[in-house]
Amino acid sequence: MFIAFAFEGVGILLLGRYGQDPVMFVILSGLVFFAWGEIYSLFPAICGDTFGSKFAATNAGLLYTAKGTAALLVPYTSVLALNYGWQGVFYAAASLNIAAAILAIAVLKPLRRRYVTYNR
Repeated sequence: MFIAFAFEGVGILLLGRYGQDPVMFVILSGLVFFAWGEIYSLFPAICGDTFGSKFAATNAGLLYTAKGTAALLVPYTSVLALNYGWQGVFYAAASLNIAAAILAIAVLKPLRRRYVTYNR
């Protein structure tokens, strides 16, 4: 998860910087969309590994609702774009991805390790 979030954060920063060039736009947007696949592959896998397979579909469904909940934040990007331009939107998105990468290593990994150790 760290790699996917960090990859996406750097890709968004580079897309904001070099996205005016058509070739770089295609390459970097492909890179960013590639990293978005974590929602469909890593999240259900870590959920199943952590909580078992008994309610895997229910747990994965609950995780997937986070995507819909996050969509409620989309209108706020127009406020960012109005006040700071599209660079502000790119910086905000990249910052949140880099924060998620750091949290995956600093918080999620130790919590998951502790949960799996004590619930065997």
